[in-house]
Amino acid sequence: MTPDLNYLLMSVVLTFVQVLIAAVAANQAVGLTALAGNRDDLPVLTGLAGRARRAHLNMIENMVLFAALVLIAAVAGKANATTAMGALVFFWARLAYAVIYLLGVPWLRTAAWFVSVIGMVMIACQLL
Repeated sequence: MTPDLNYLLMSVVLTFVQVLIAAVAANQAVGLTALAGNRDDLPVLTGLAGRARRAHLNMIENMVLFAALVLIAAVAGKANATTAMGALVFFWARLAYAVIYLLGVPWLRTAAWFVSVIGMVMIACQLL
């Protein structure tokens, strides 16, 4: 498996870990009964539970783009050292983003997101 695909797999695992963290935090915030219901009247999640949910949703949004780029590079035979470095940058920046978001550090979180975008741009440039 190429490094790009390895980082895609690791990013999938990271996304799964984030959903688990968000679910545990939501359970602690509102309880299992509220989460097991239809969620029509679920209160707005705040604090750690809210940050965990938003971080996970942001990861999903970015995974769509990252996965598409990595898979296109693999199928097109354009995976190379630059796409591998872009995937590495994306993964580690997203890991940092998740931790920083959970800690509630706003500007540093934005910087980590921007670095992850740079990783995607590195891959996209090899495809254009």
